[in-house]
Amino acid sequence: MTDKALTINHVSKTRGPLSVLDDITLSLAPGQRVALLGHNGAGKSTLIKSILGLTPIQDGAIQIGTARPGSAQARRDTAYLPEAVSFHPALTGREQLTLFAKLSGSKADVTGLLERVGLSDALDRRIGTYSKGMRQRLGLAQVLLGQPKVALLDEPTSGLDPISRQDLYAIIDELAAQGTAVLIASHALTEVEARTDRIAIMRKGRMVADDTLNNLSALAGLPIRLKVRASANPDALAAELGGSRINGASVELLCTPDDKMVALRRIAGLGDAVADVEMTPPKLEDLYRHYAQEERL
Repeated sequence: MTDKALTINHVSKTRGPLSVLDDITLSLAPGQRVALLGHNGAGKSTLIKSILGLTPIQDGAIQIGTARPGSAQARRDTAYLPEAVSFHPALTGREQLTLFAKLSGSKADVTGLLERVGLSDALDRRIGTYSKGMRQRLGLAQVLLGQPKVALLDEPTSGLDPISRQDLYAIIDELAAQGTAVLIASHALTEVEARTDRIAIMRKGRMVADDTLNNLSALAGLPIRLKVRASANPDALAAELGGSRINGASVELLCTPDDKMVALRRIAGLGDAVADVEMTPPKLEDLYRHYAQEERL
């Protein structure tokens, strides 16, 4: 038995001289939402295809619960939403999802699922008339069939407007709440920063980071930015605090997380000379650049 919905243990795969997966280890507990990040070619798609049993691995092991990828049990327990989702254009949304429900043996409320993903006005329209965002919504309805143990979402917000993106993450939250482990491969860093429990970063086939955002930030040791706005004399404030003058009336300071309180006490000690302070911790984009070793522009 295992308490993990998905376990990837020291998985490797090569194509000729190229190592596309290099000793990858990753696990998801039921209900966890994990963002999988990496440049194009980092190995994210190959890893997802390996979890699905579509691409064989050469070393290591993958388990969905206790089932191996590609087995009948793993197929029942795994849902997948590709970035470029495709359906038969001559079928209606209702017909397509009803077909998937029959194939999976699920007694799903097809109409309710389509309404849940925002397709209530297009239930009986042919899919050939759907926009890319509508096809993405239909793909998400397919993911919701059968309450999967693992959901693999590849760029799930592709083609969606901002409101639809919020709706999609609300559905992801519902999936997680019912115990589904959700792995989200995405380039939308701002979205996944706020809506996932852990961040996993791949670079050239290797897993270079896997932890919570707070822990990754602490391990990276990236600086905190303090923007201090002067009440009247920014030159005097800059002379007192050091740092860089920005926007005419402000001074920007960089400090380590350990030195944050010391810096704030120094600023507070200046009294009325300070009009405002803004503190900006490292964002996911900063951490991604750090762990993926991308040079700043």
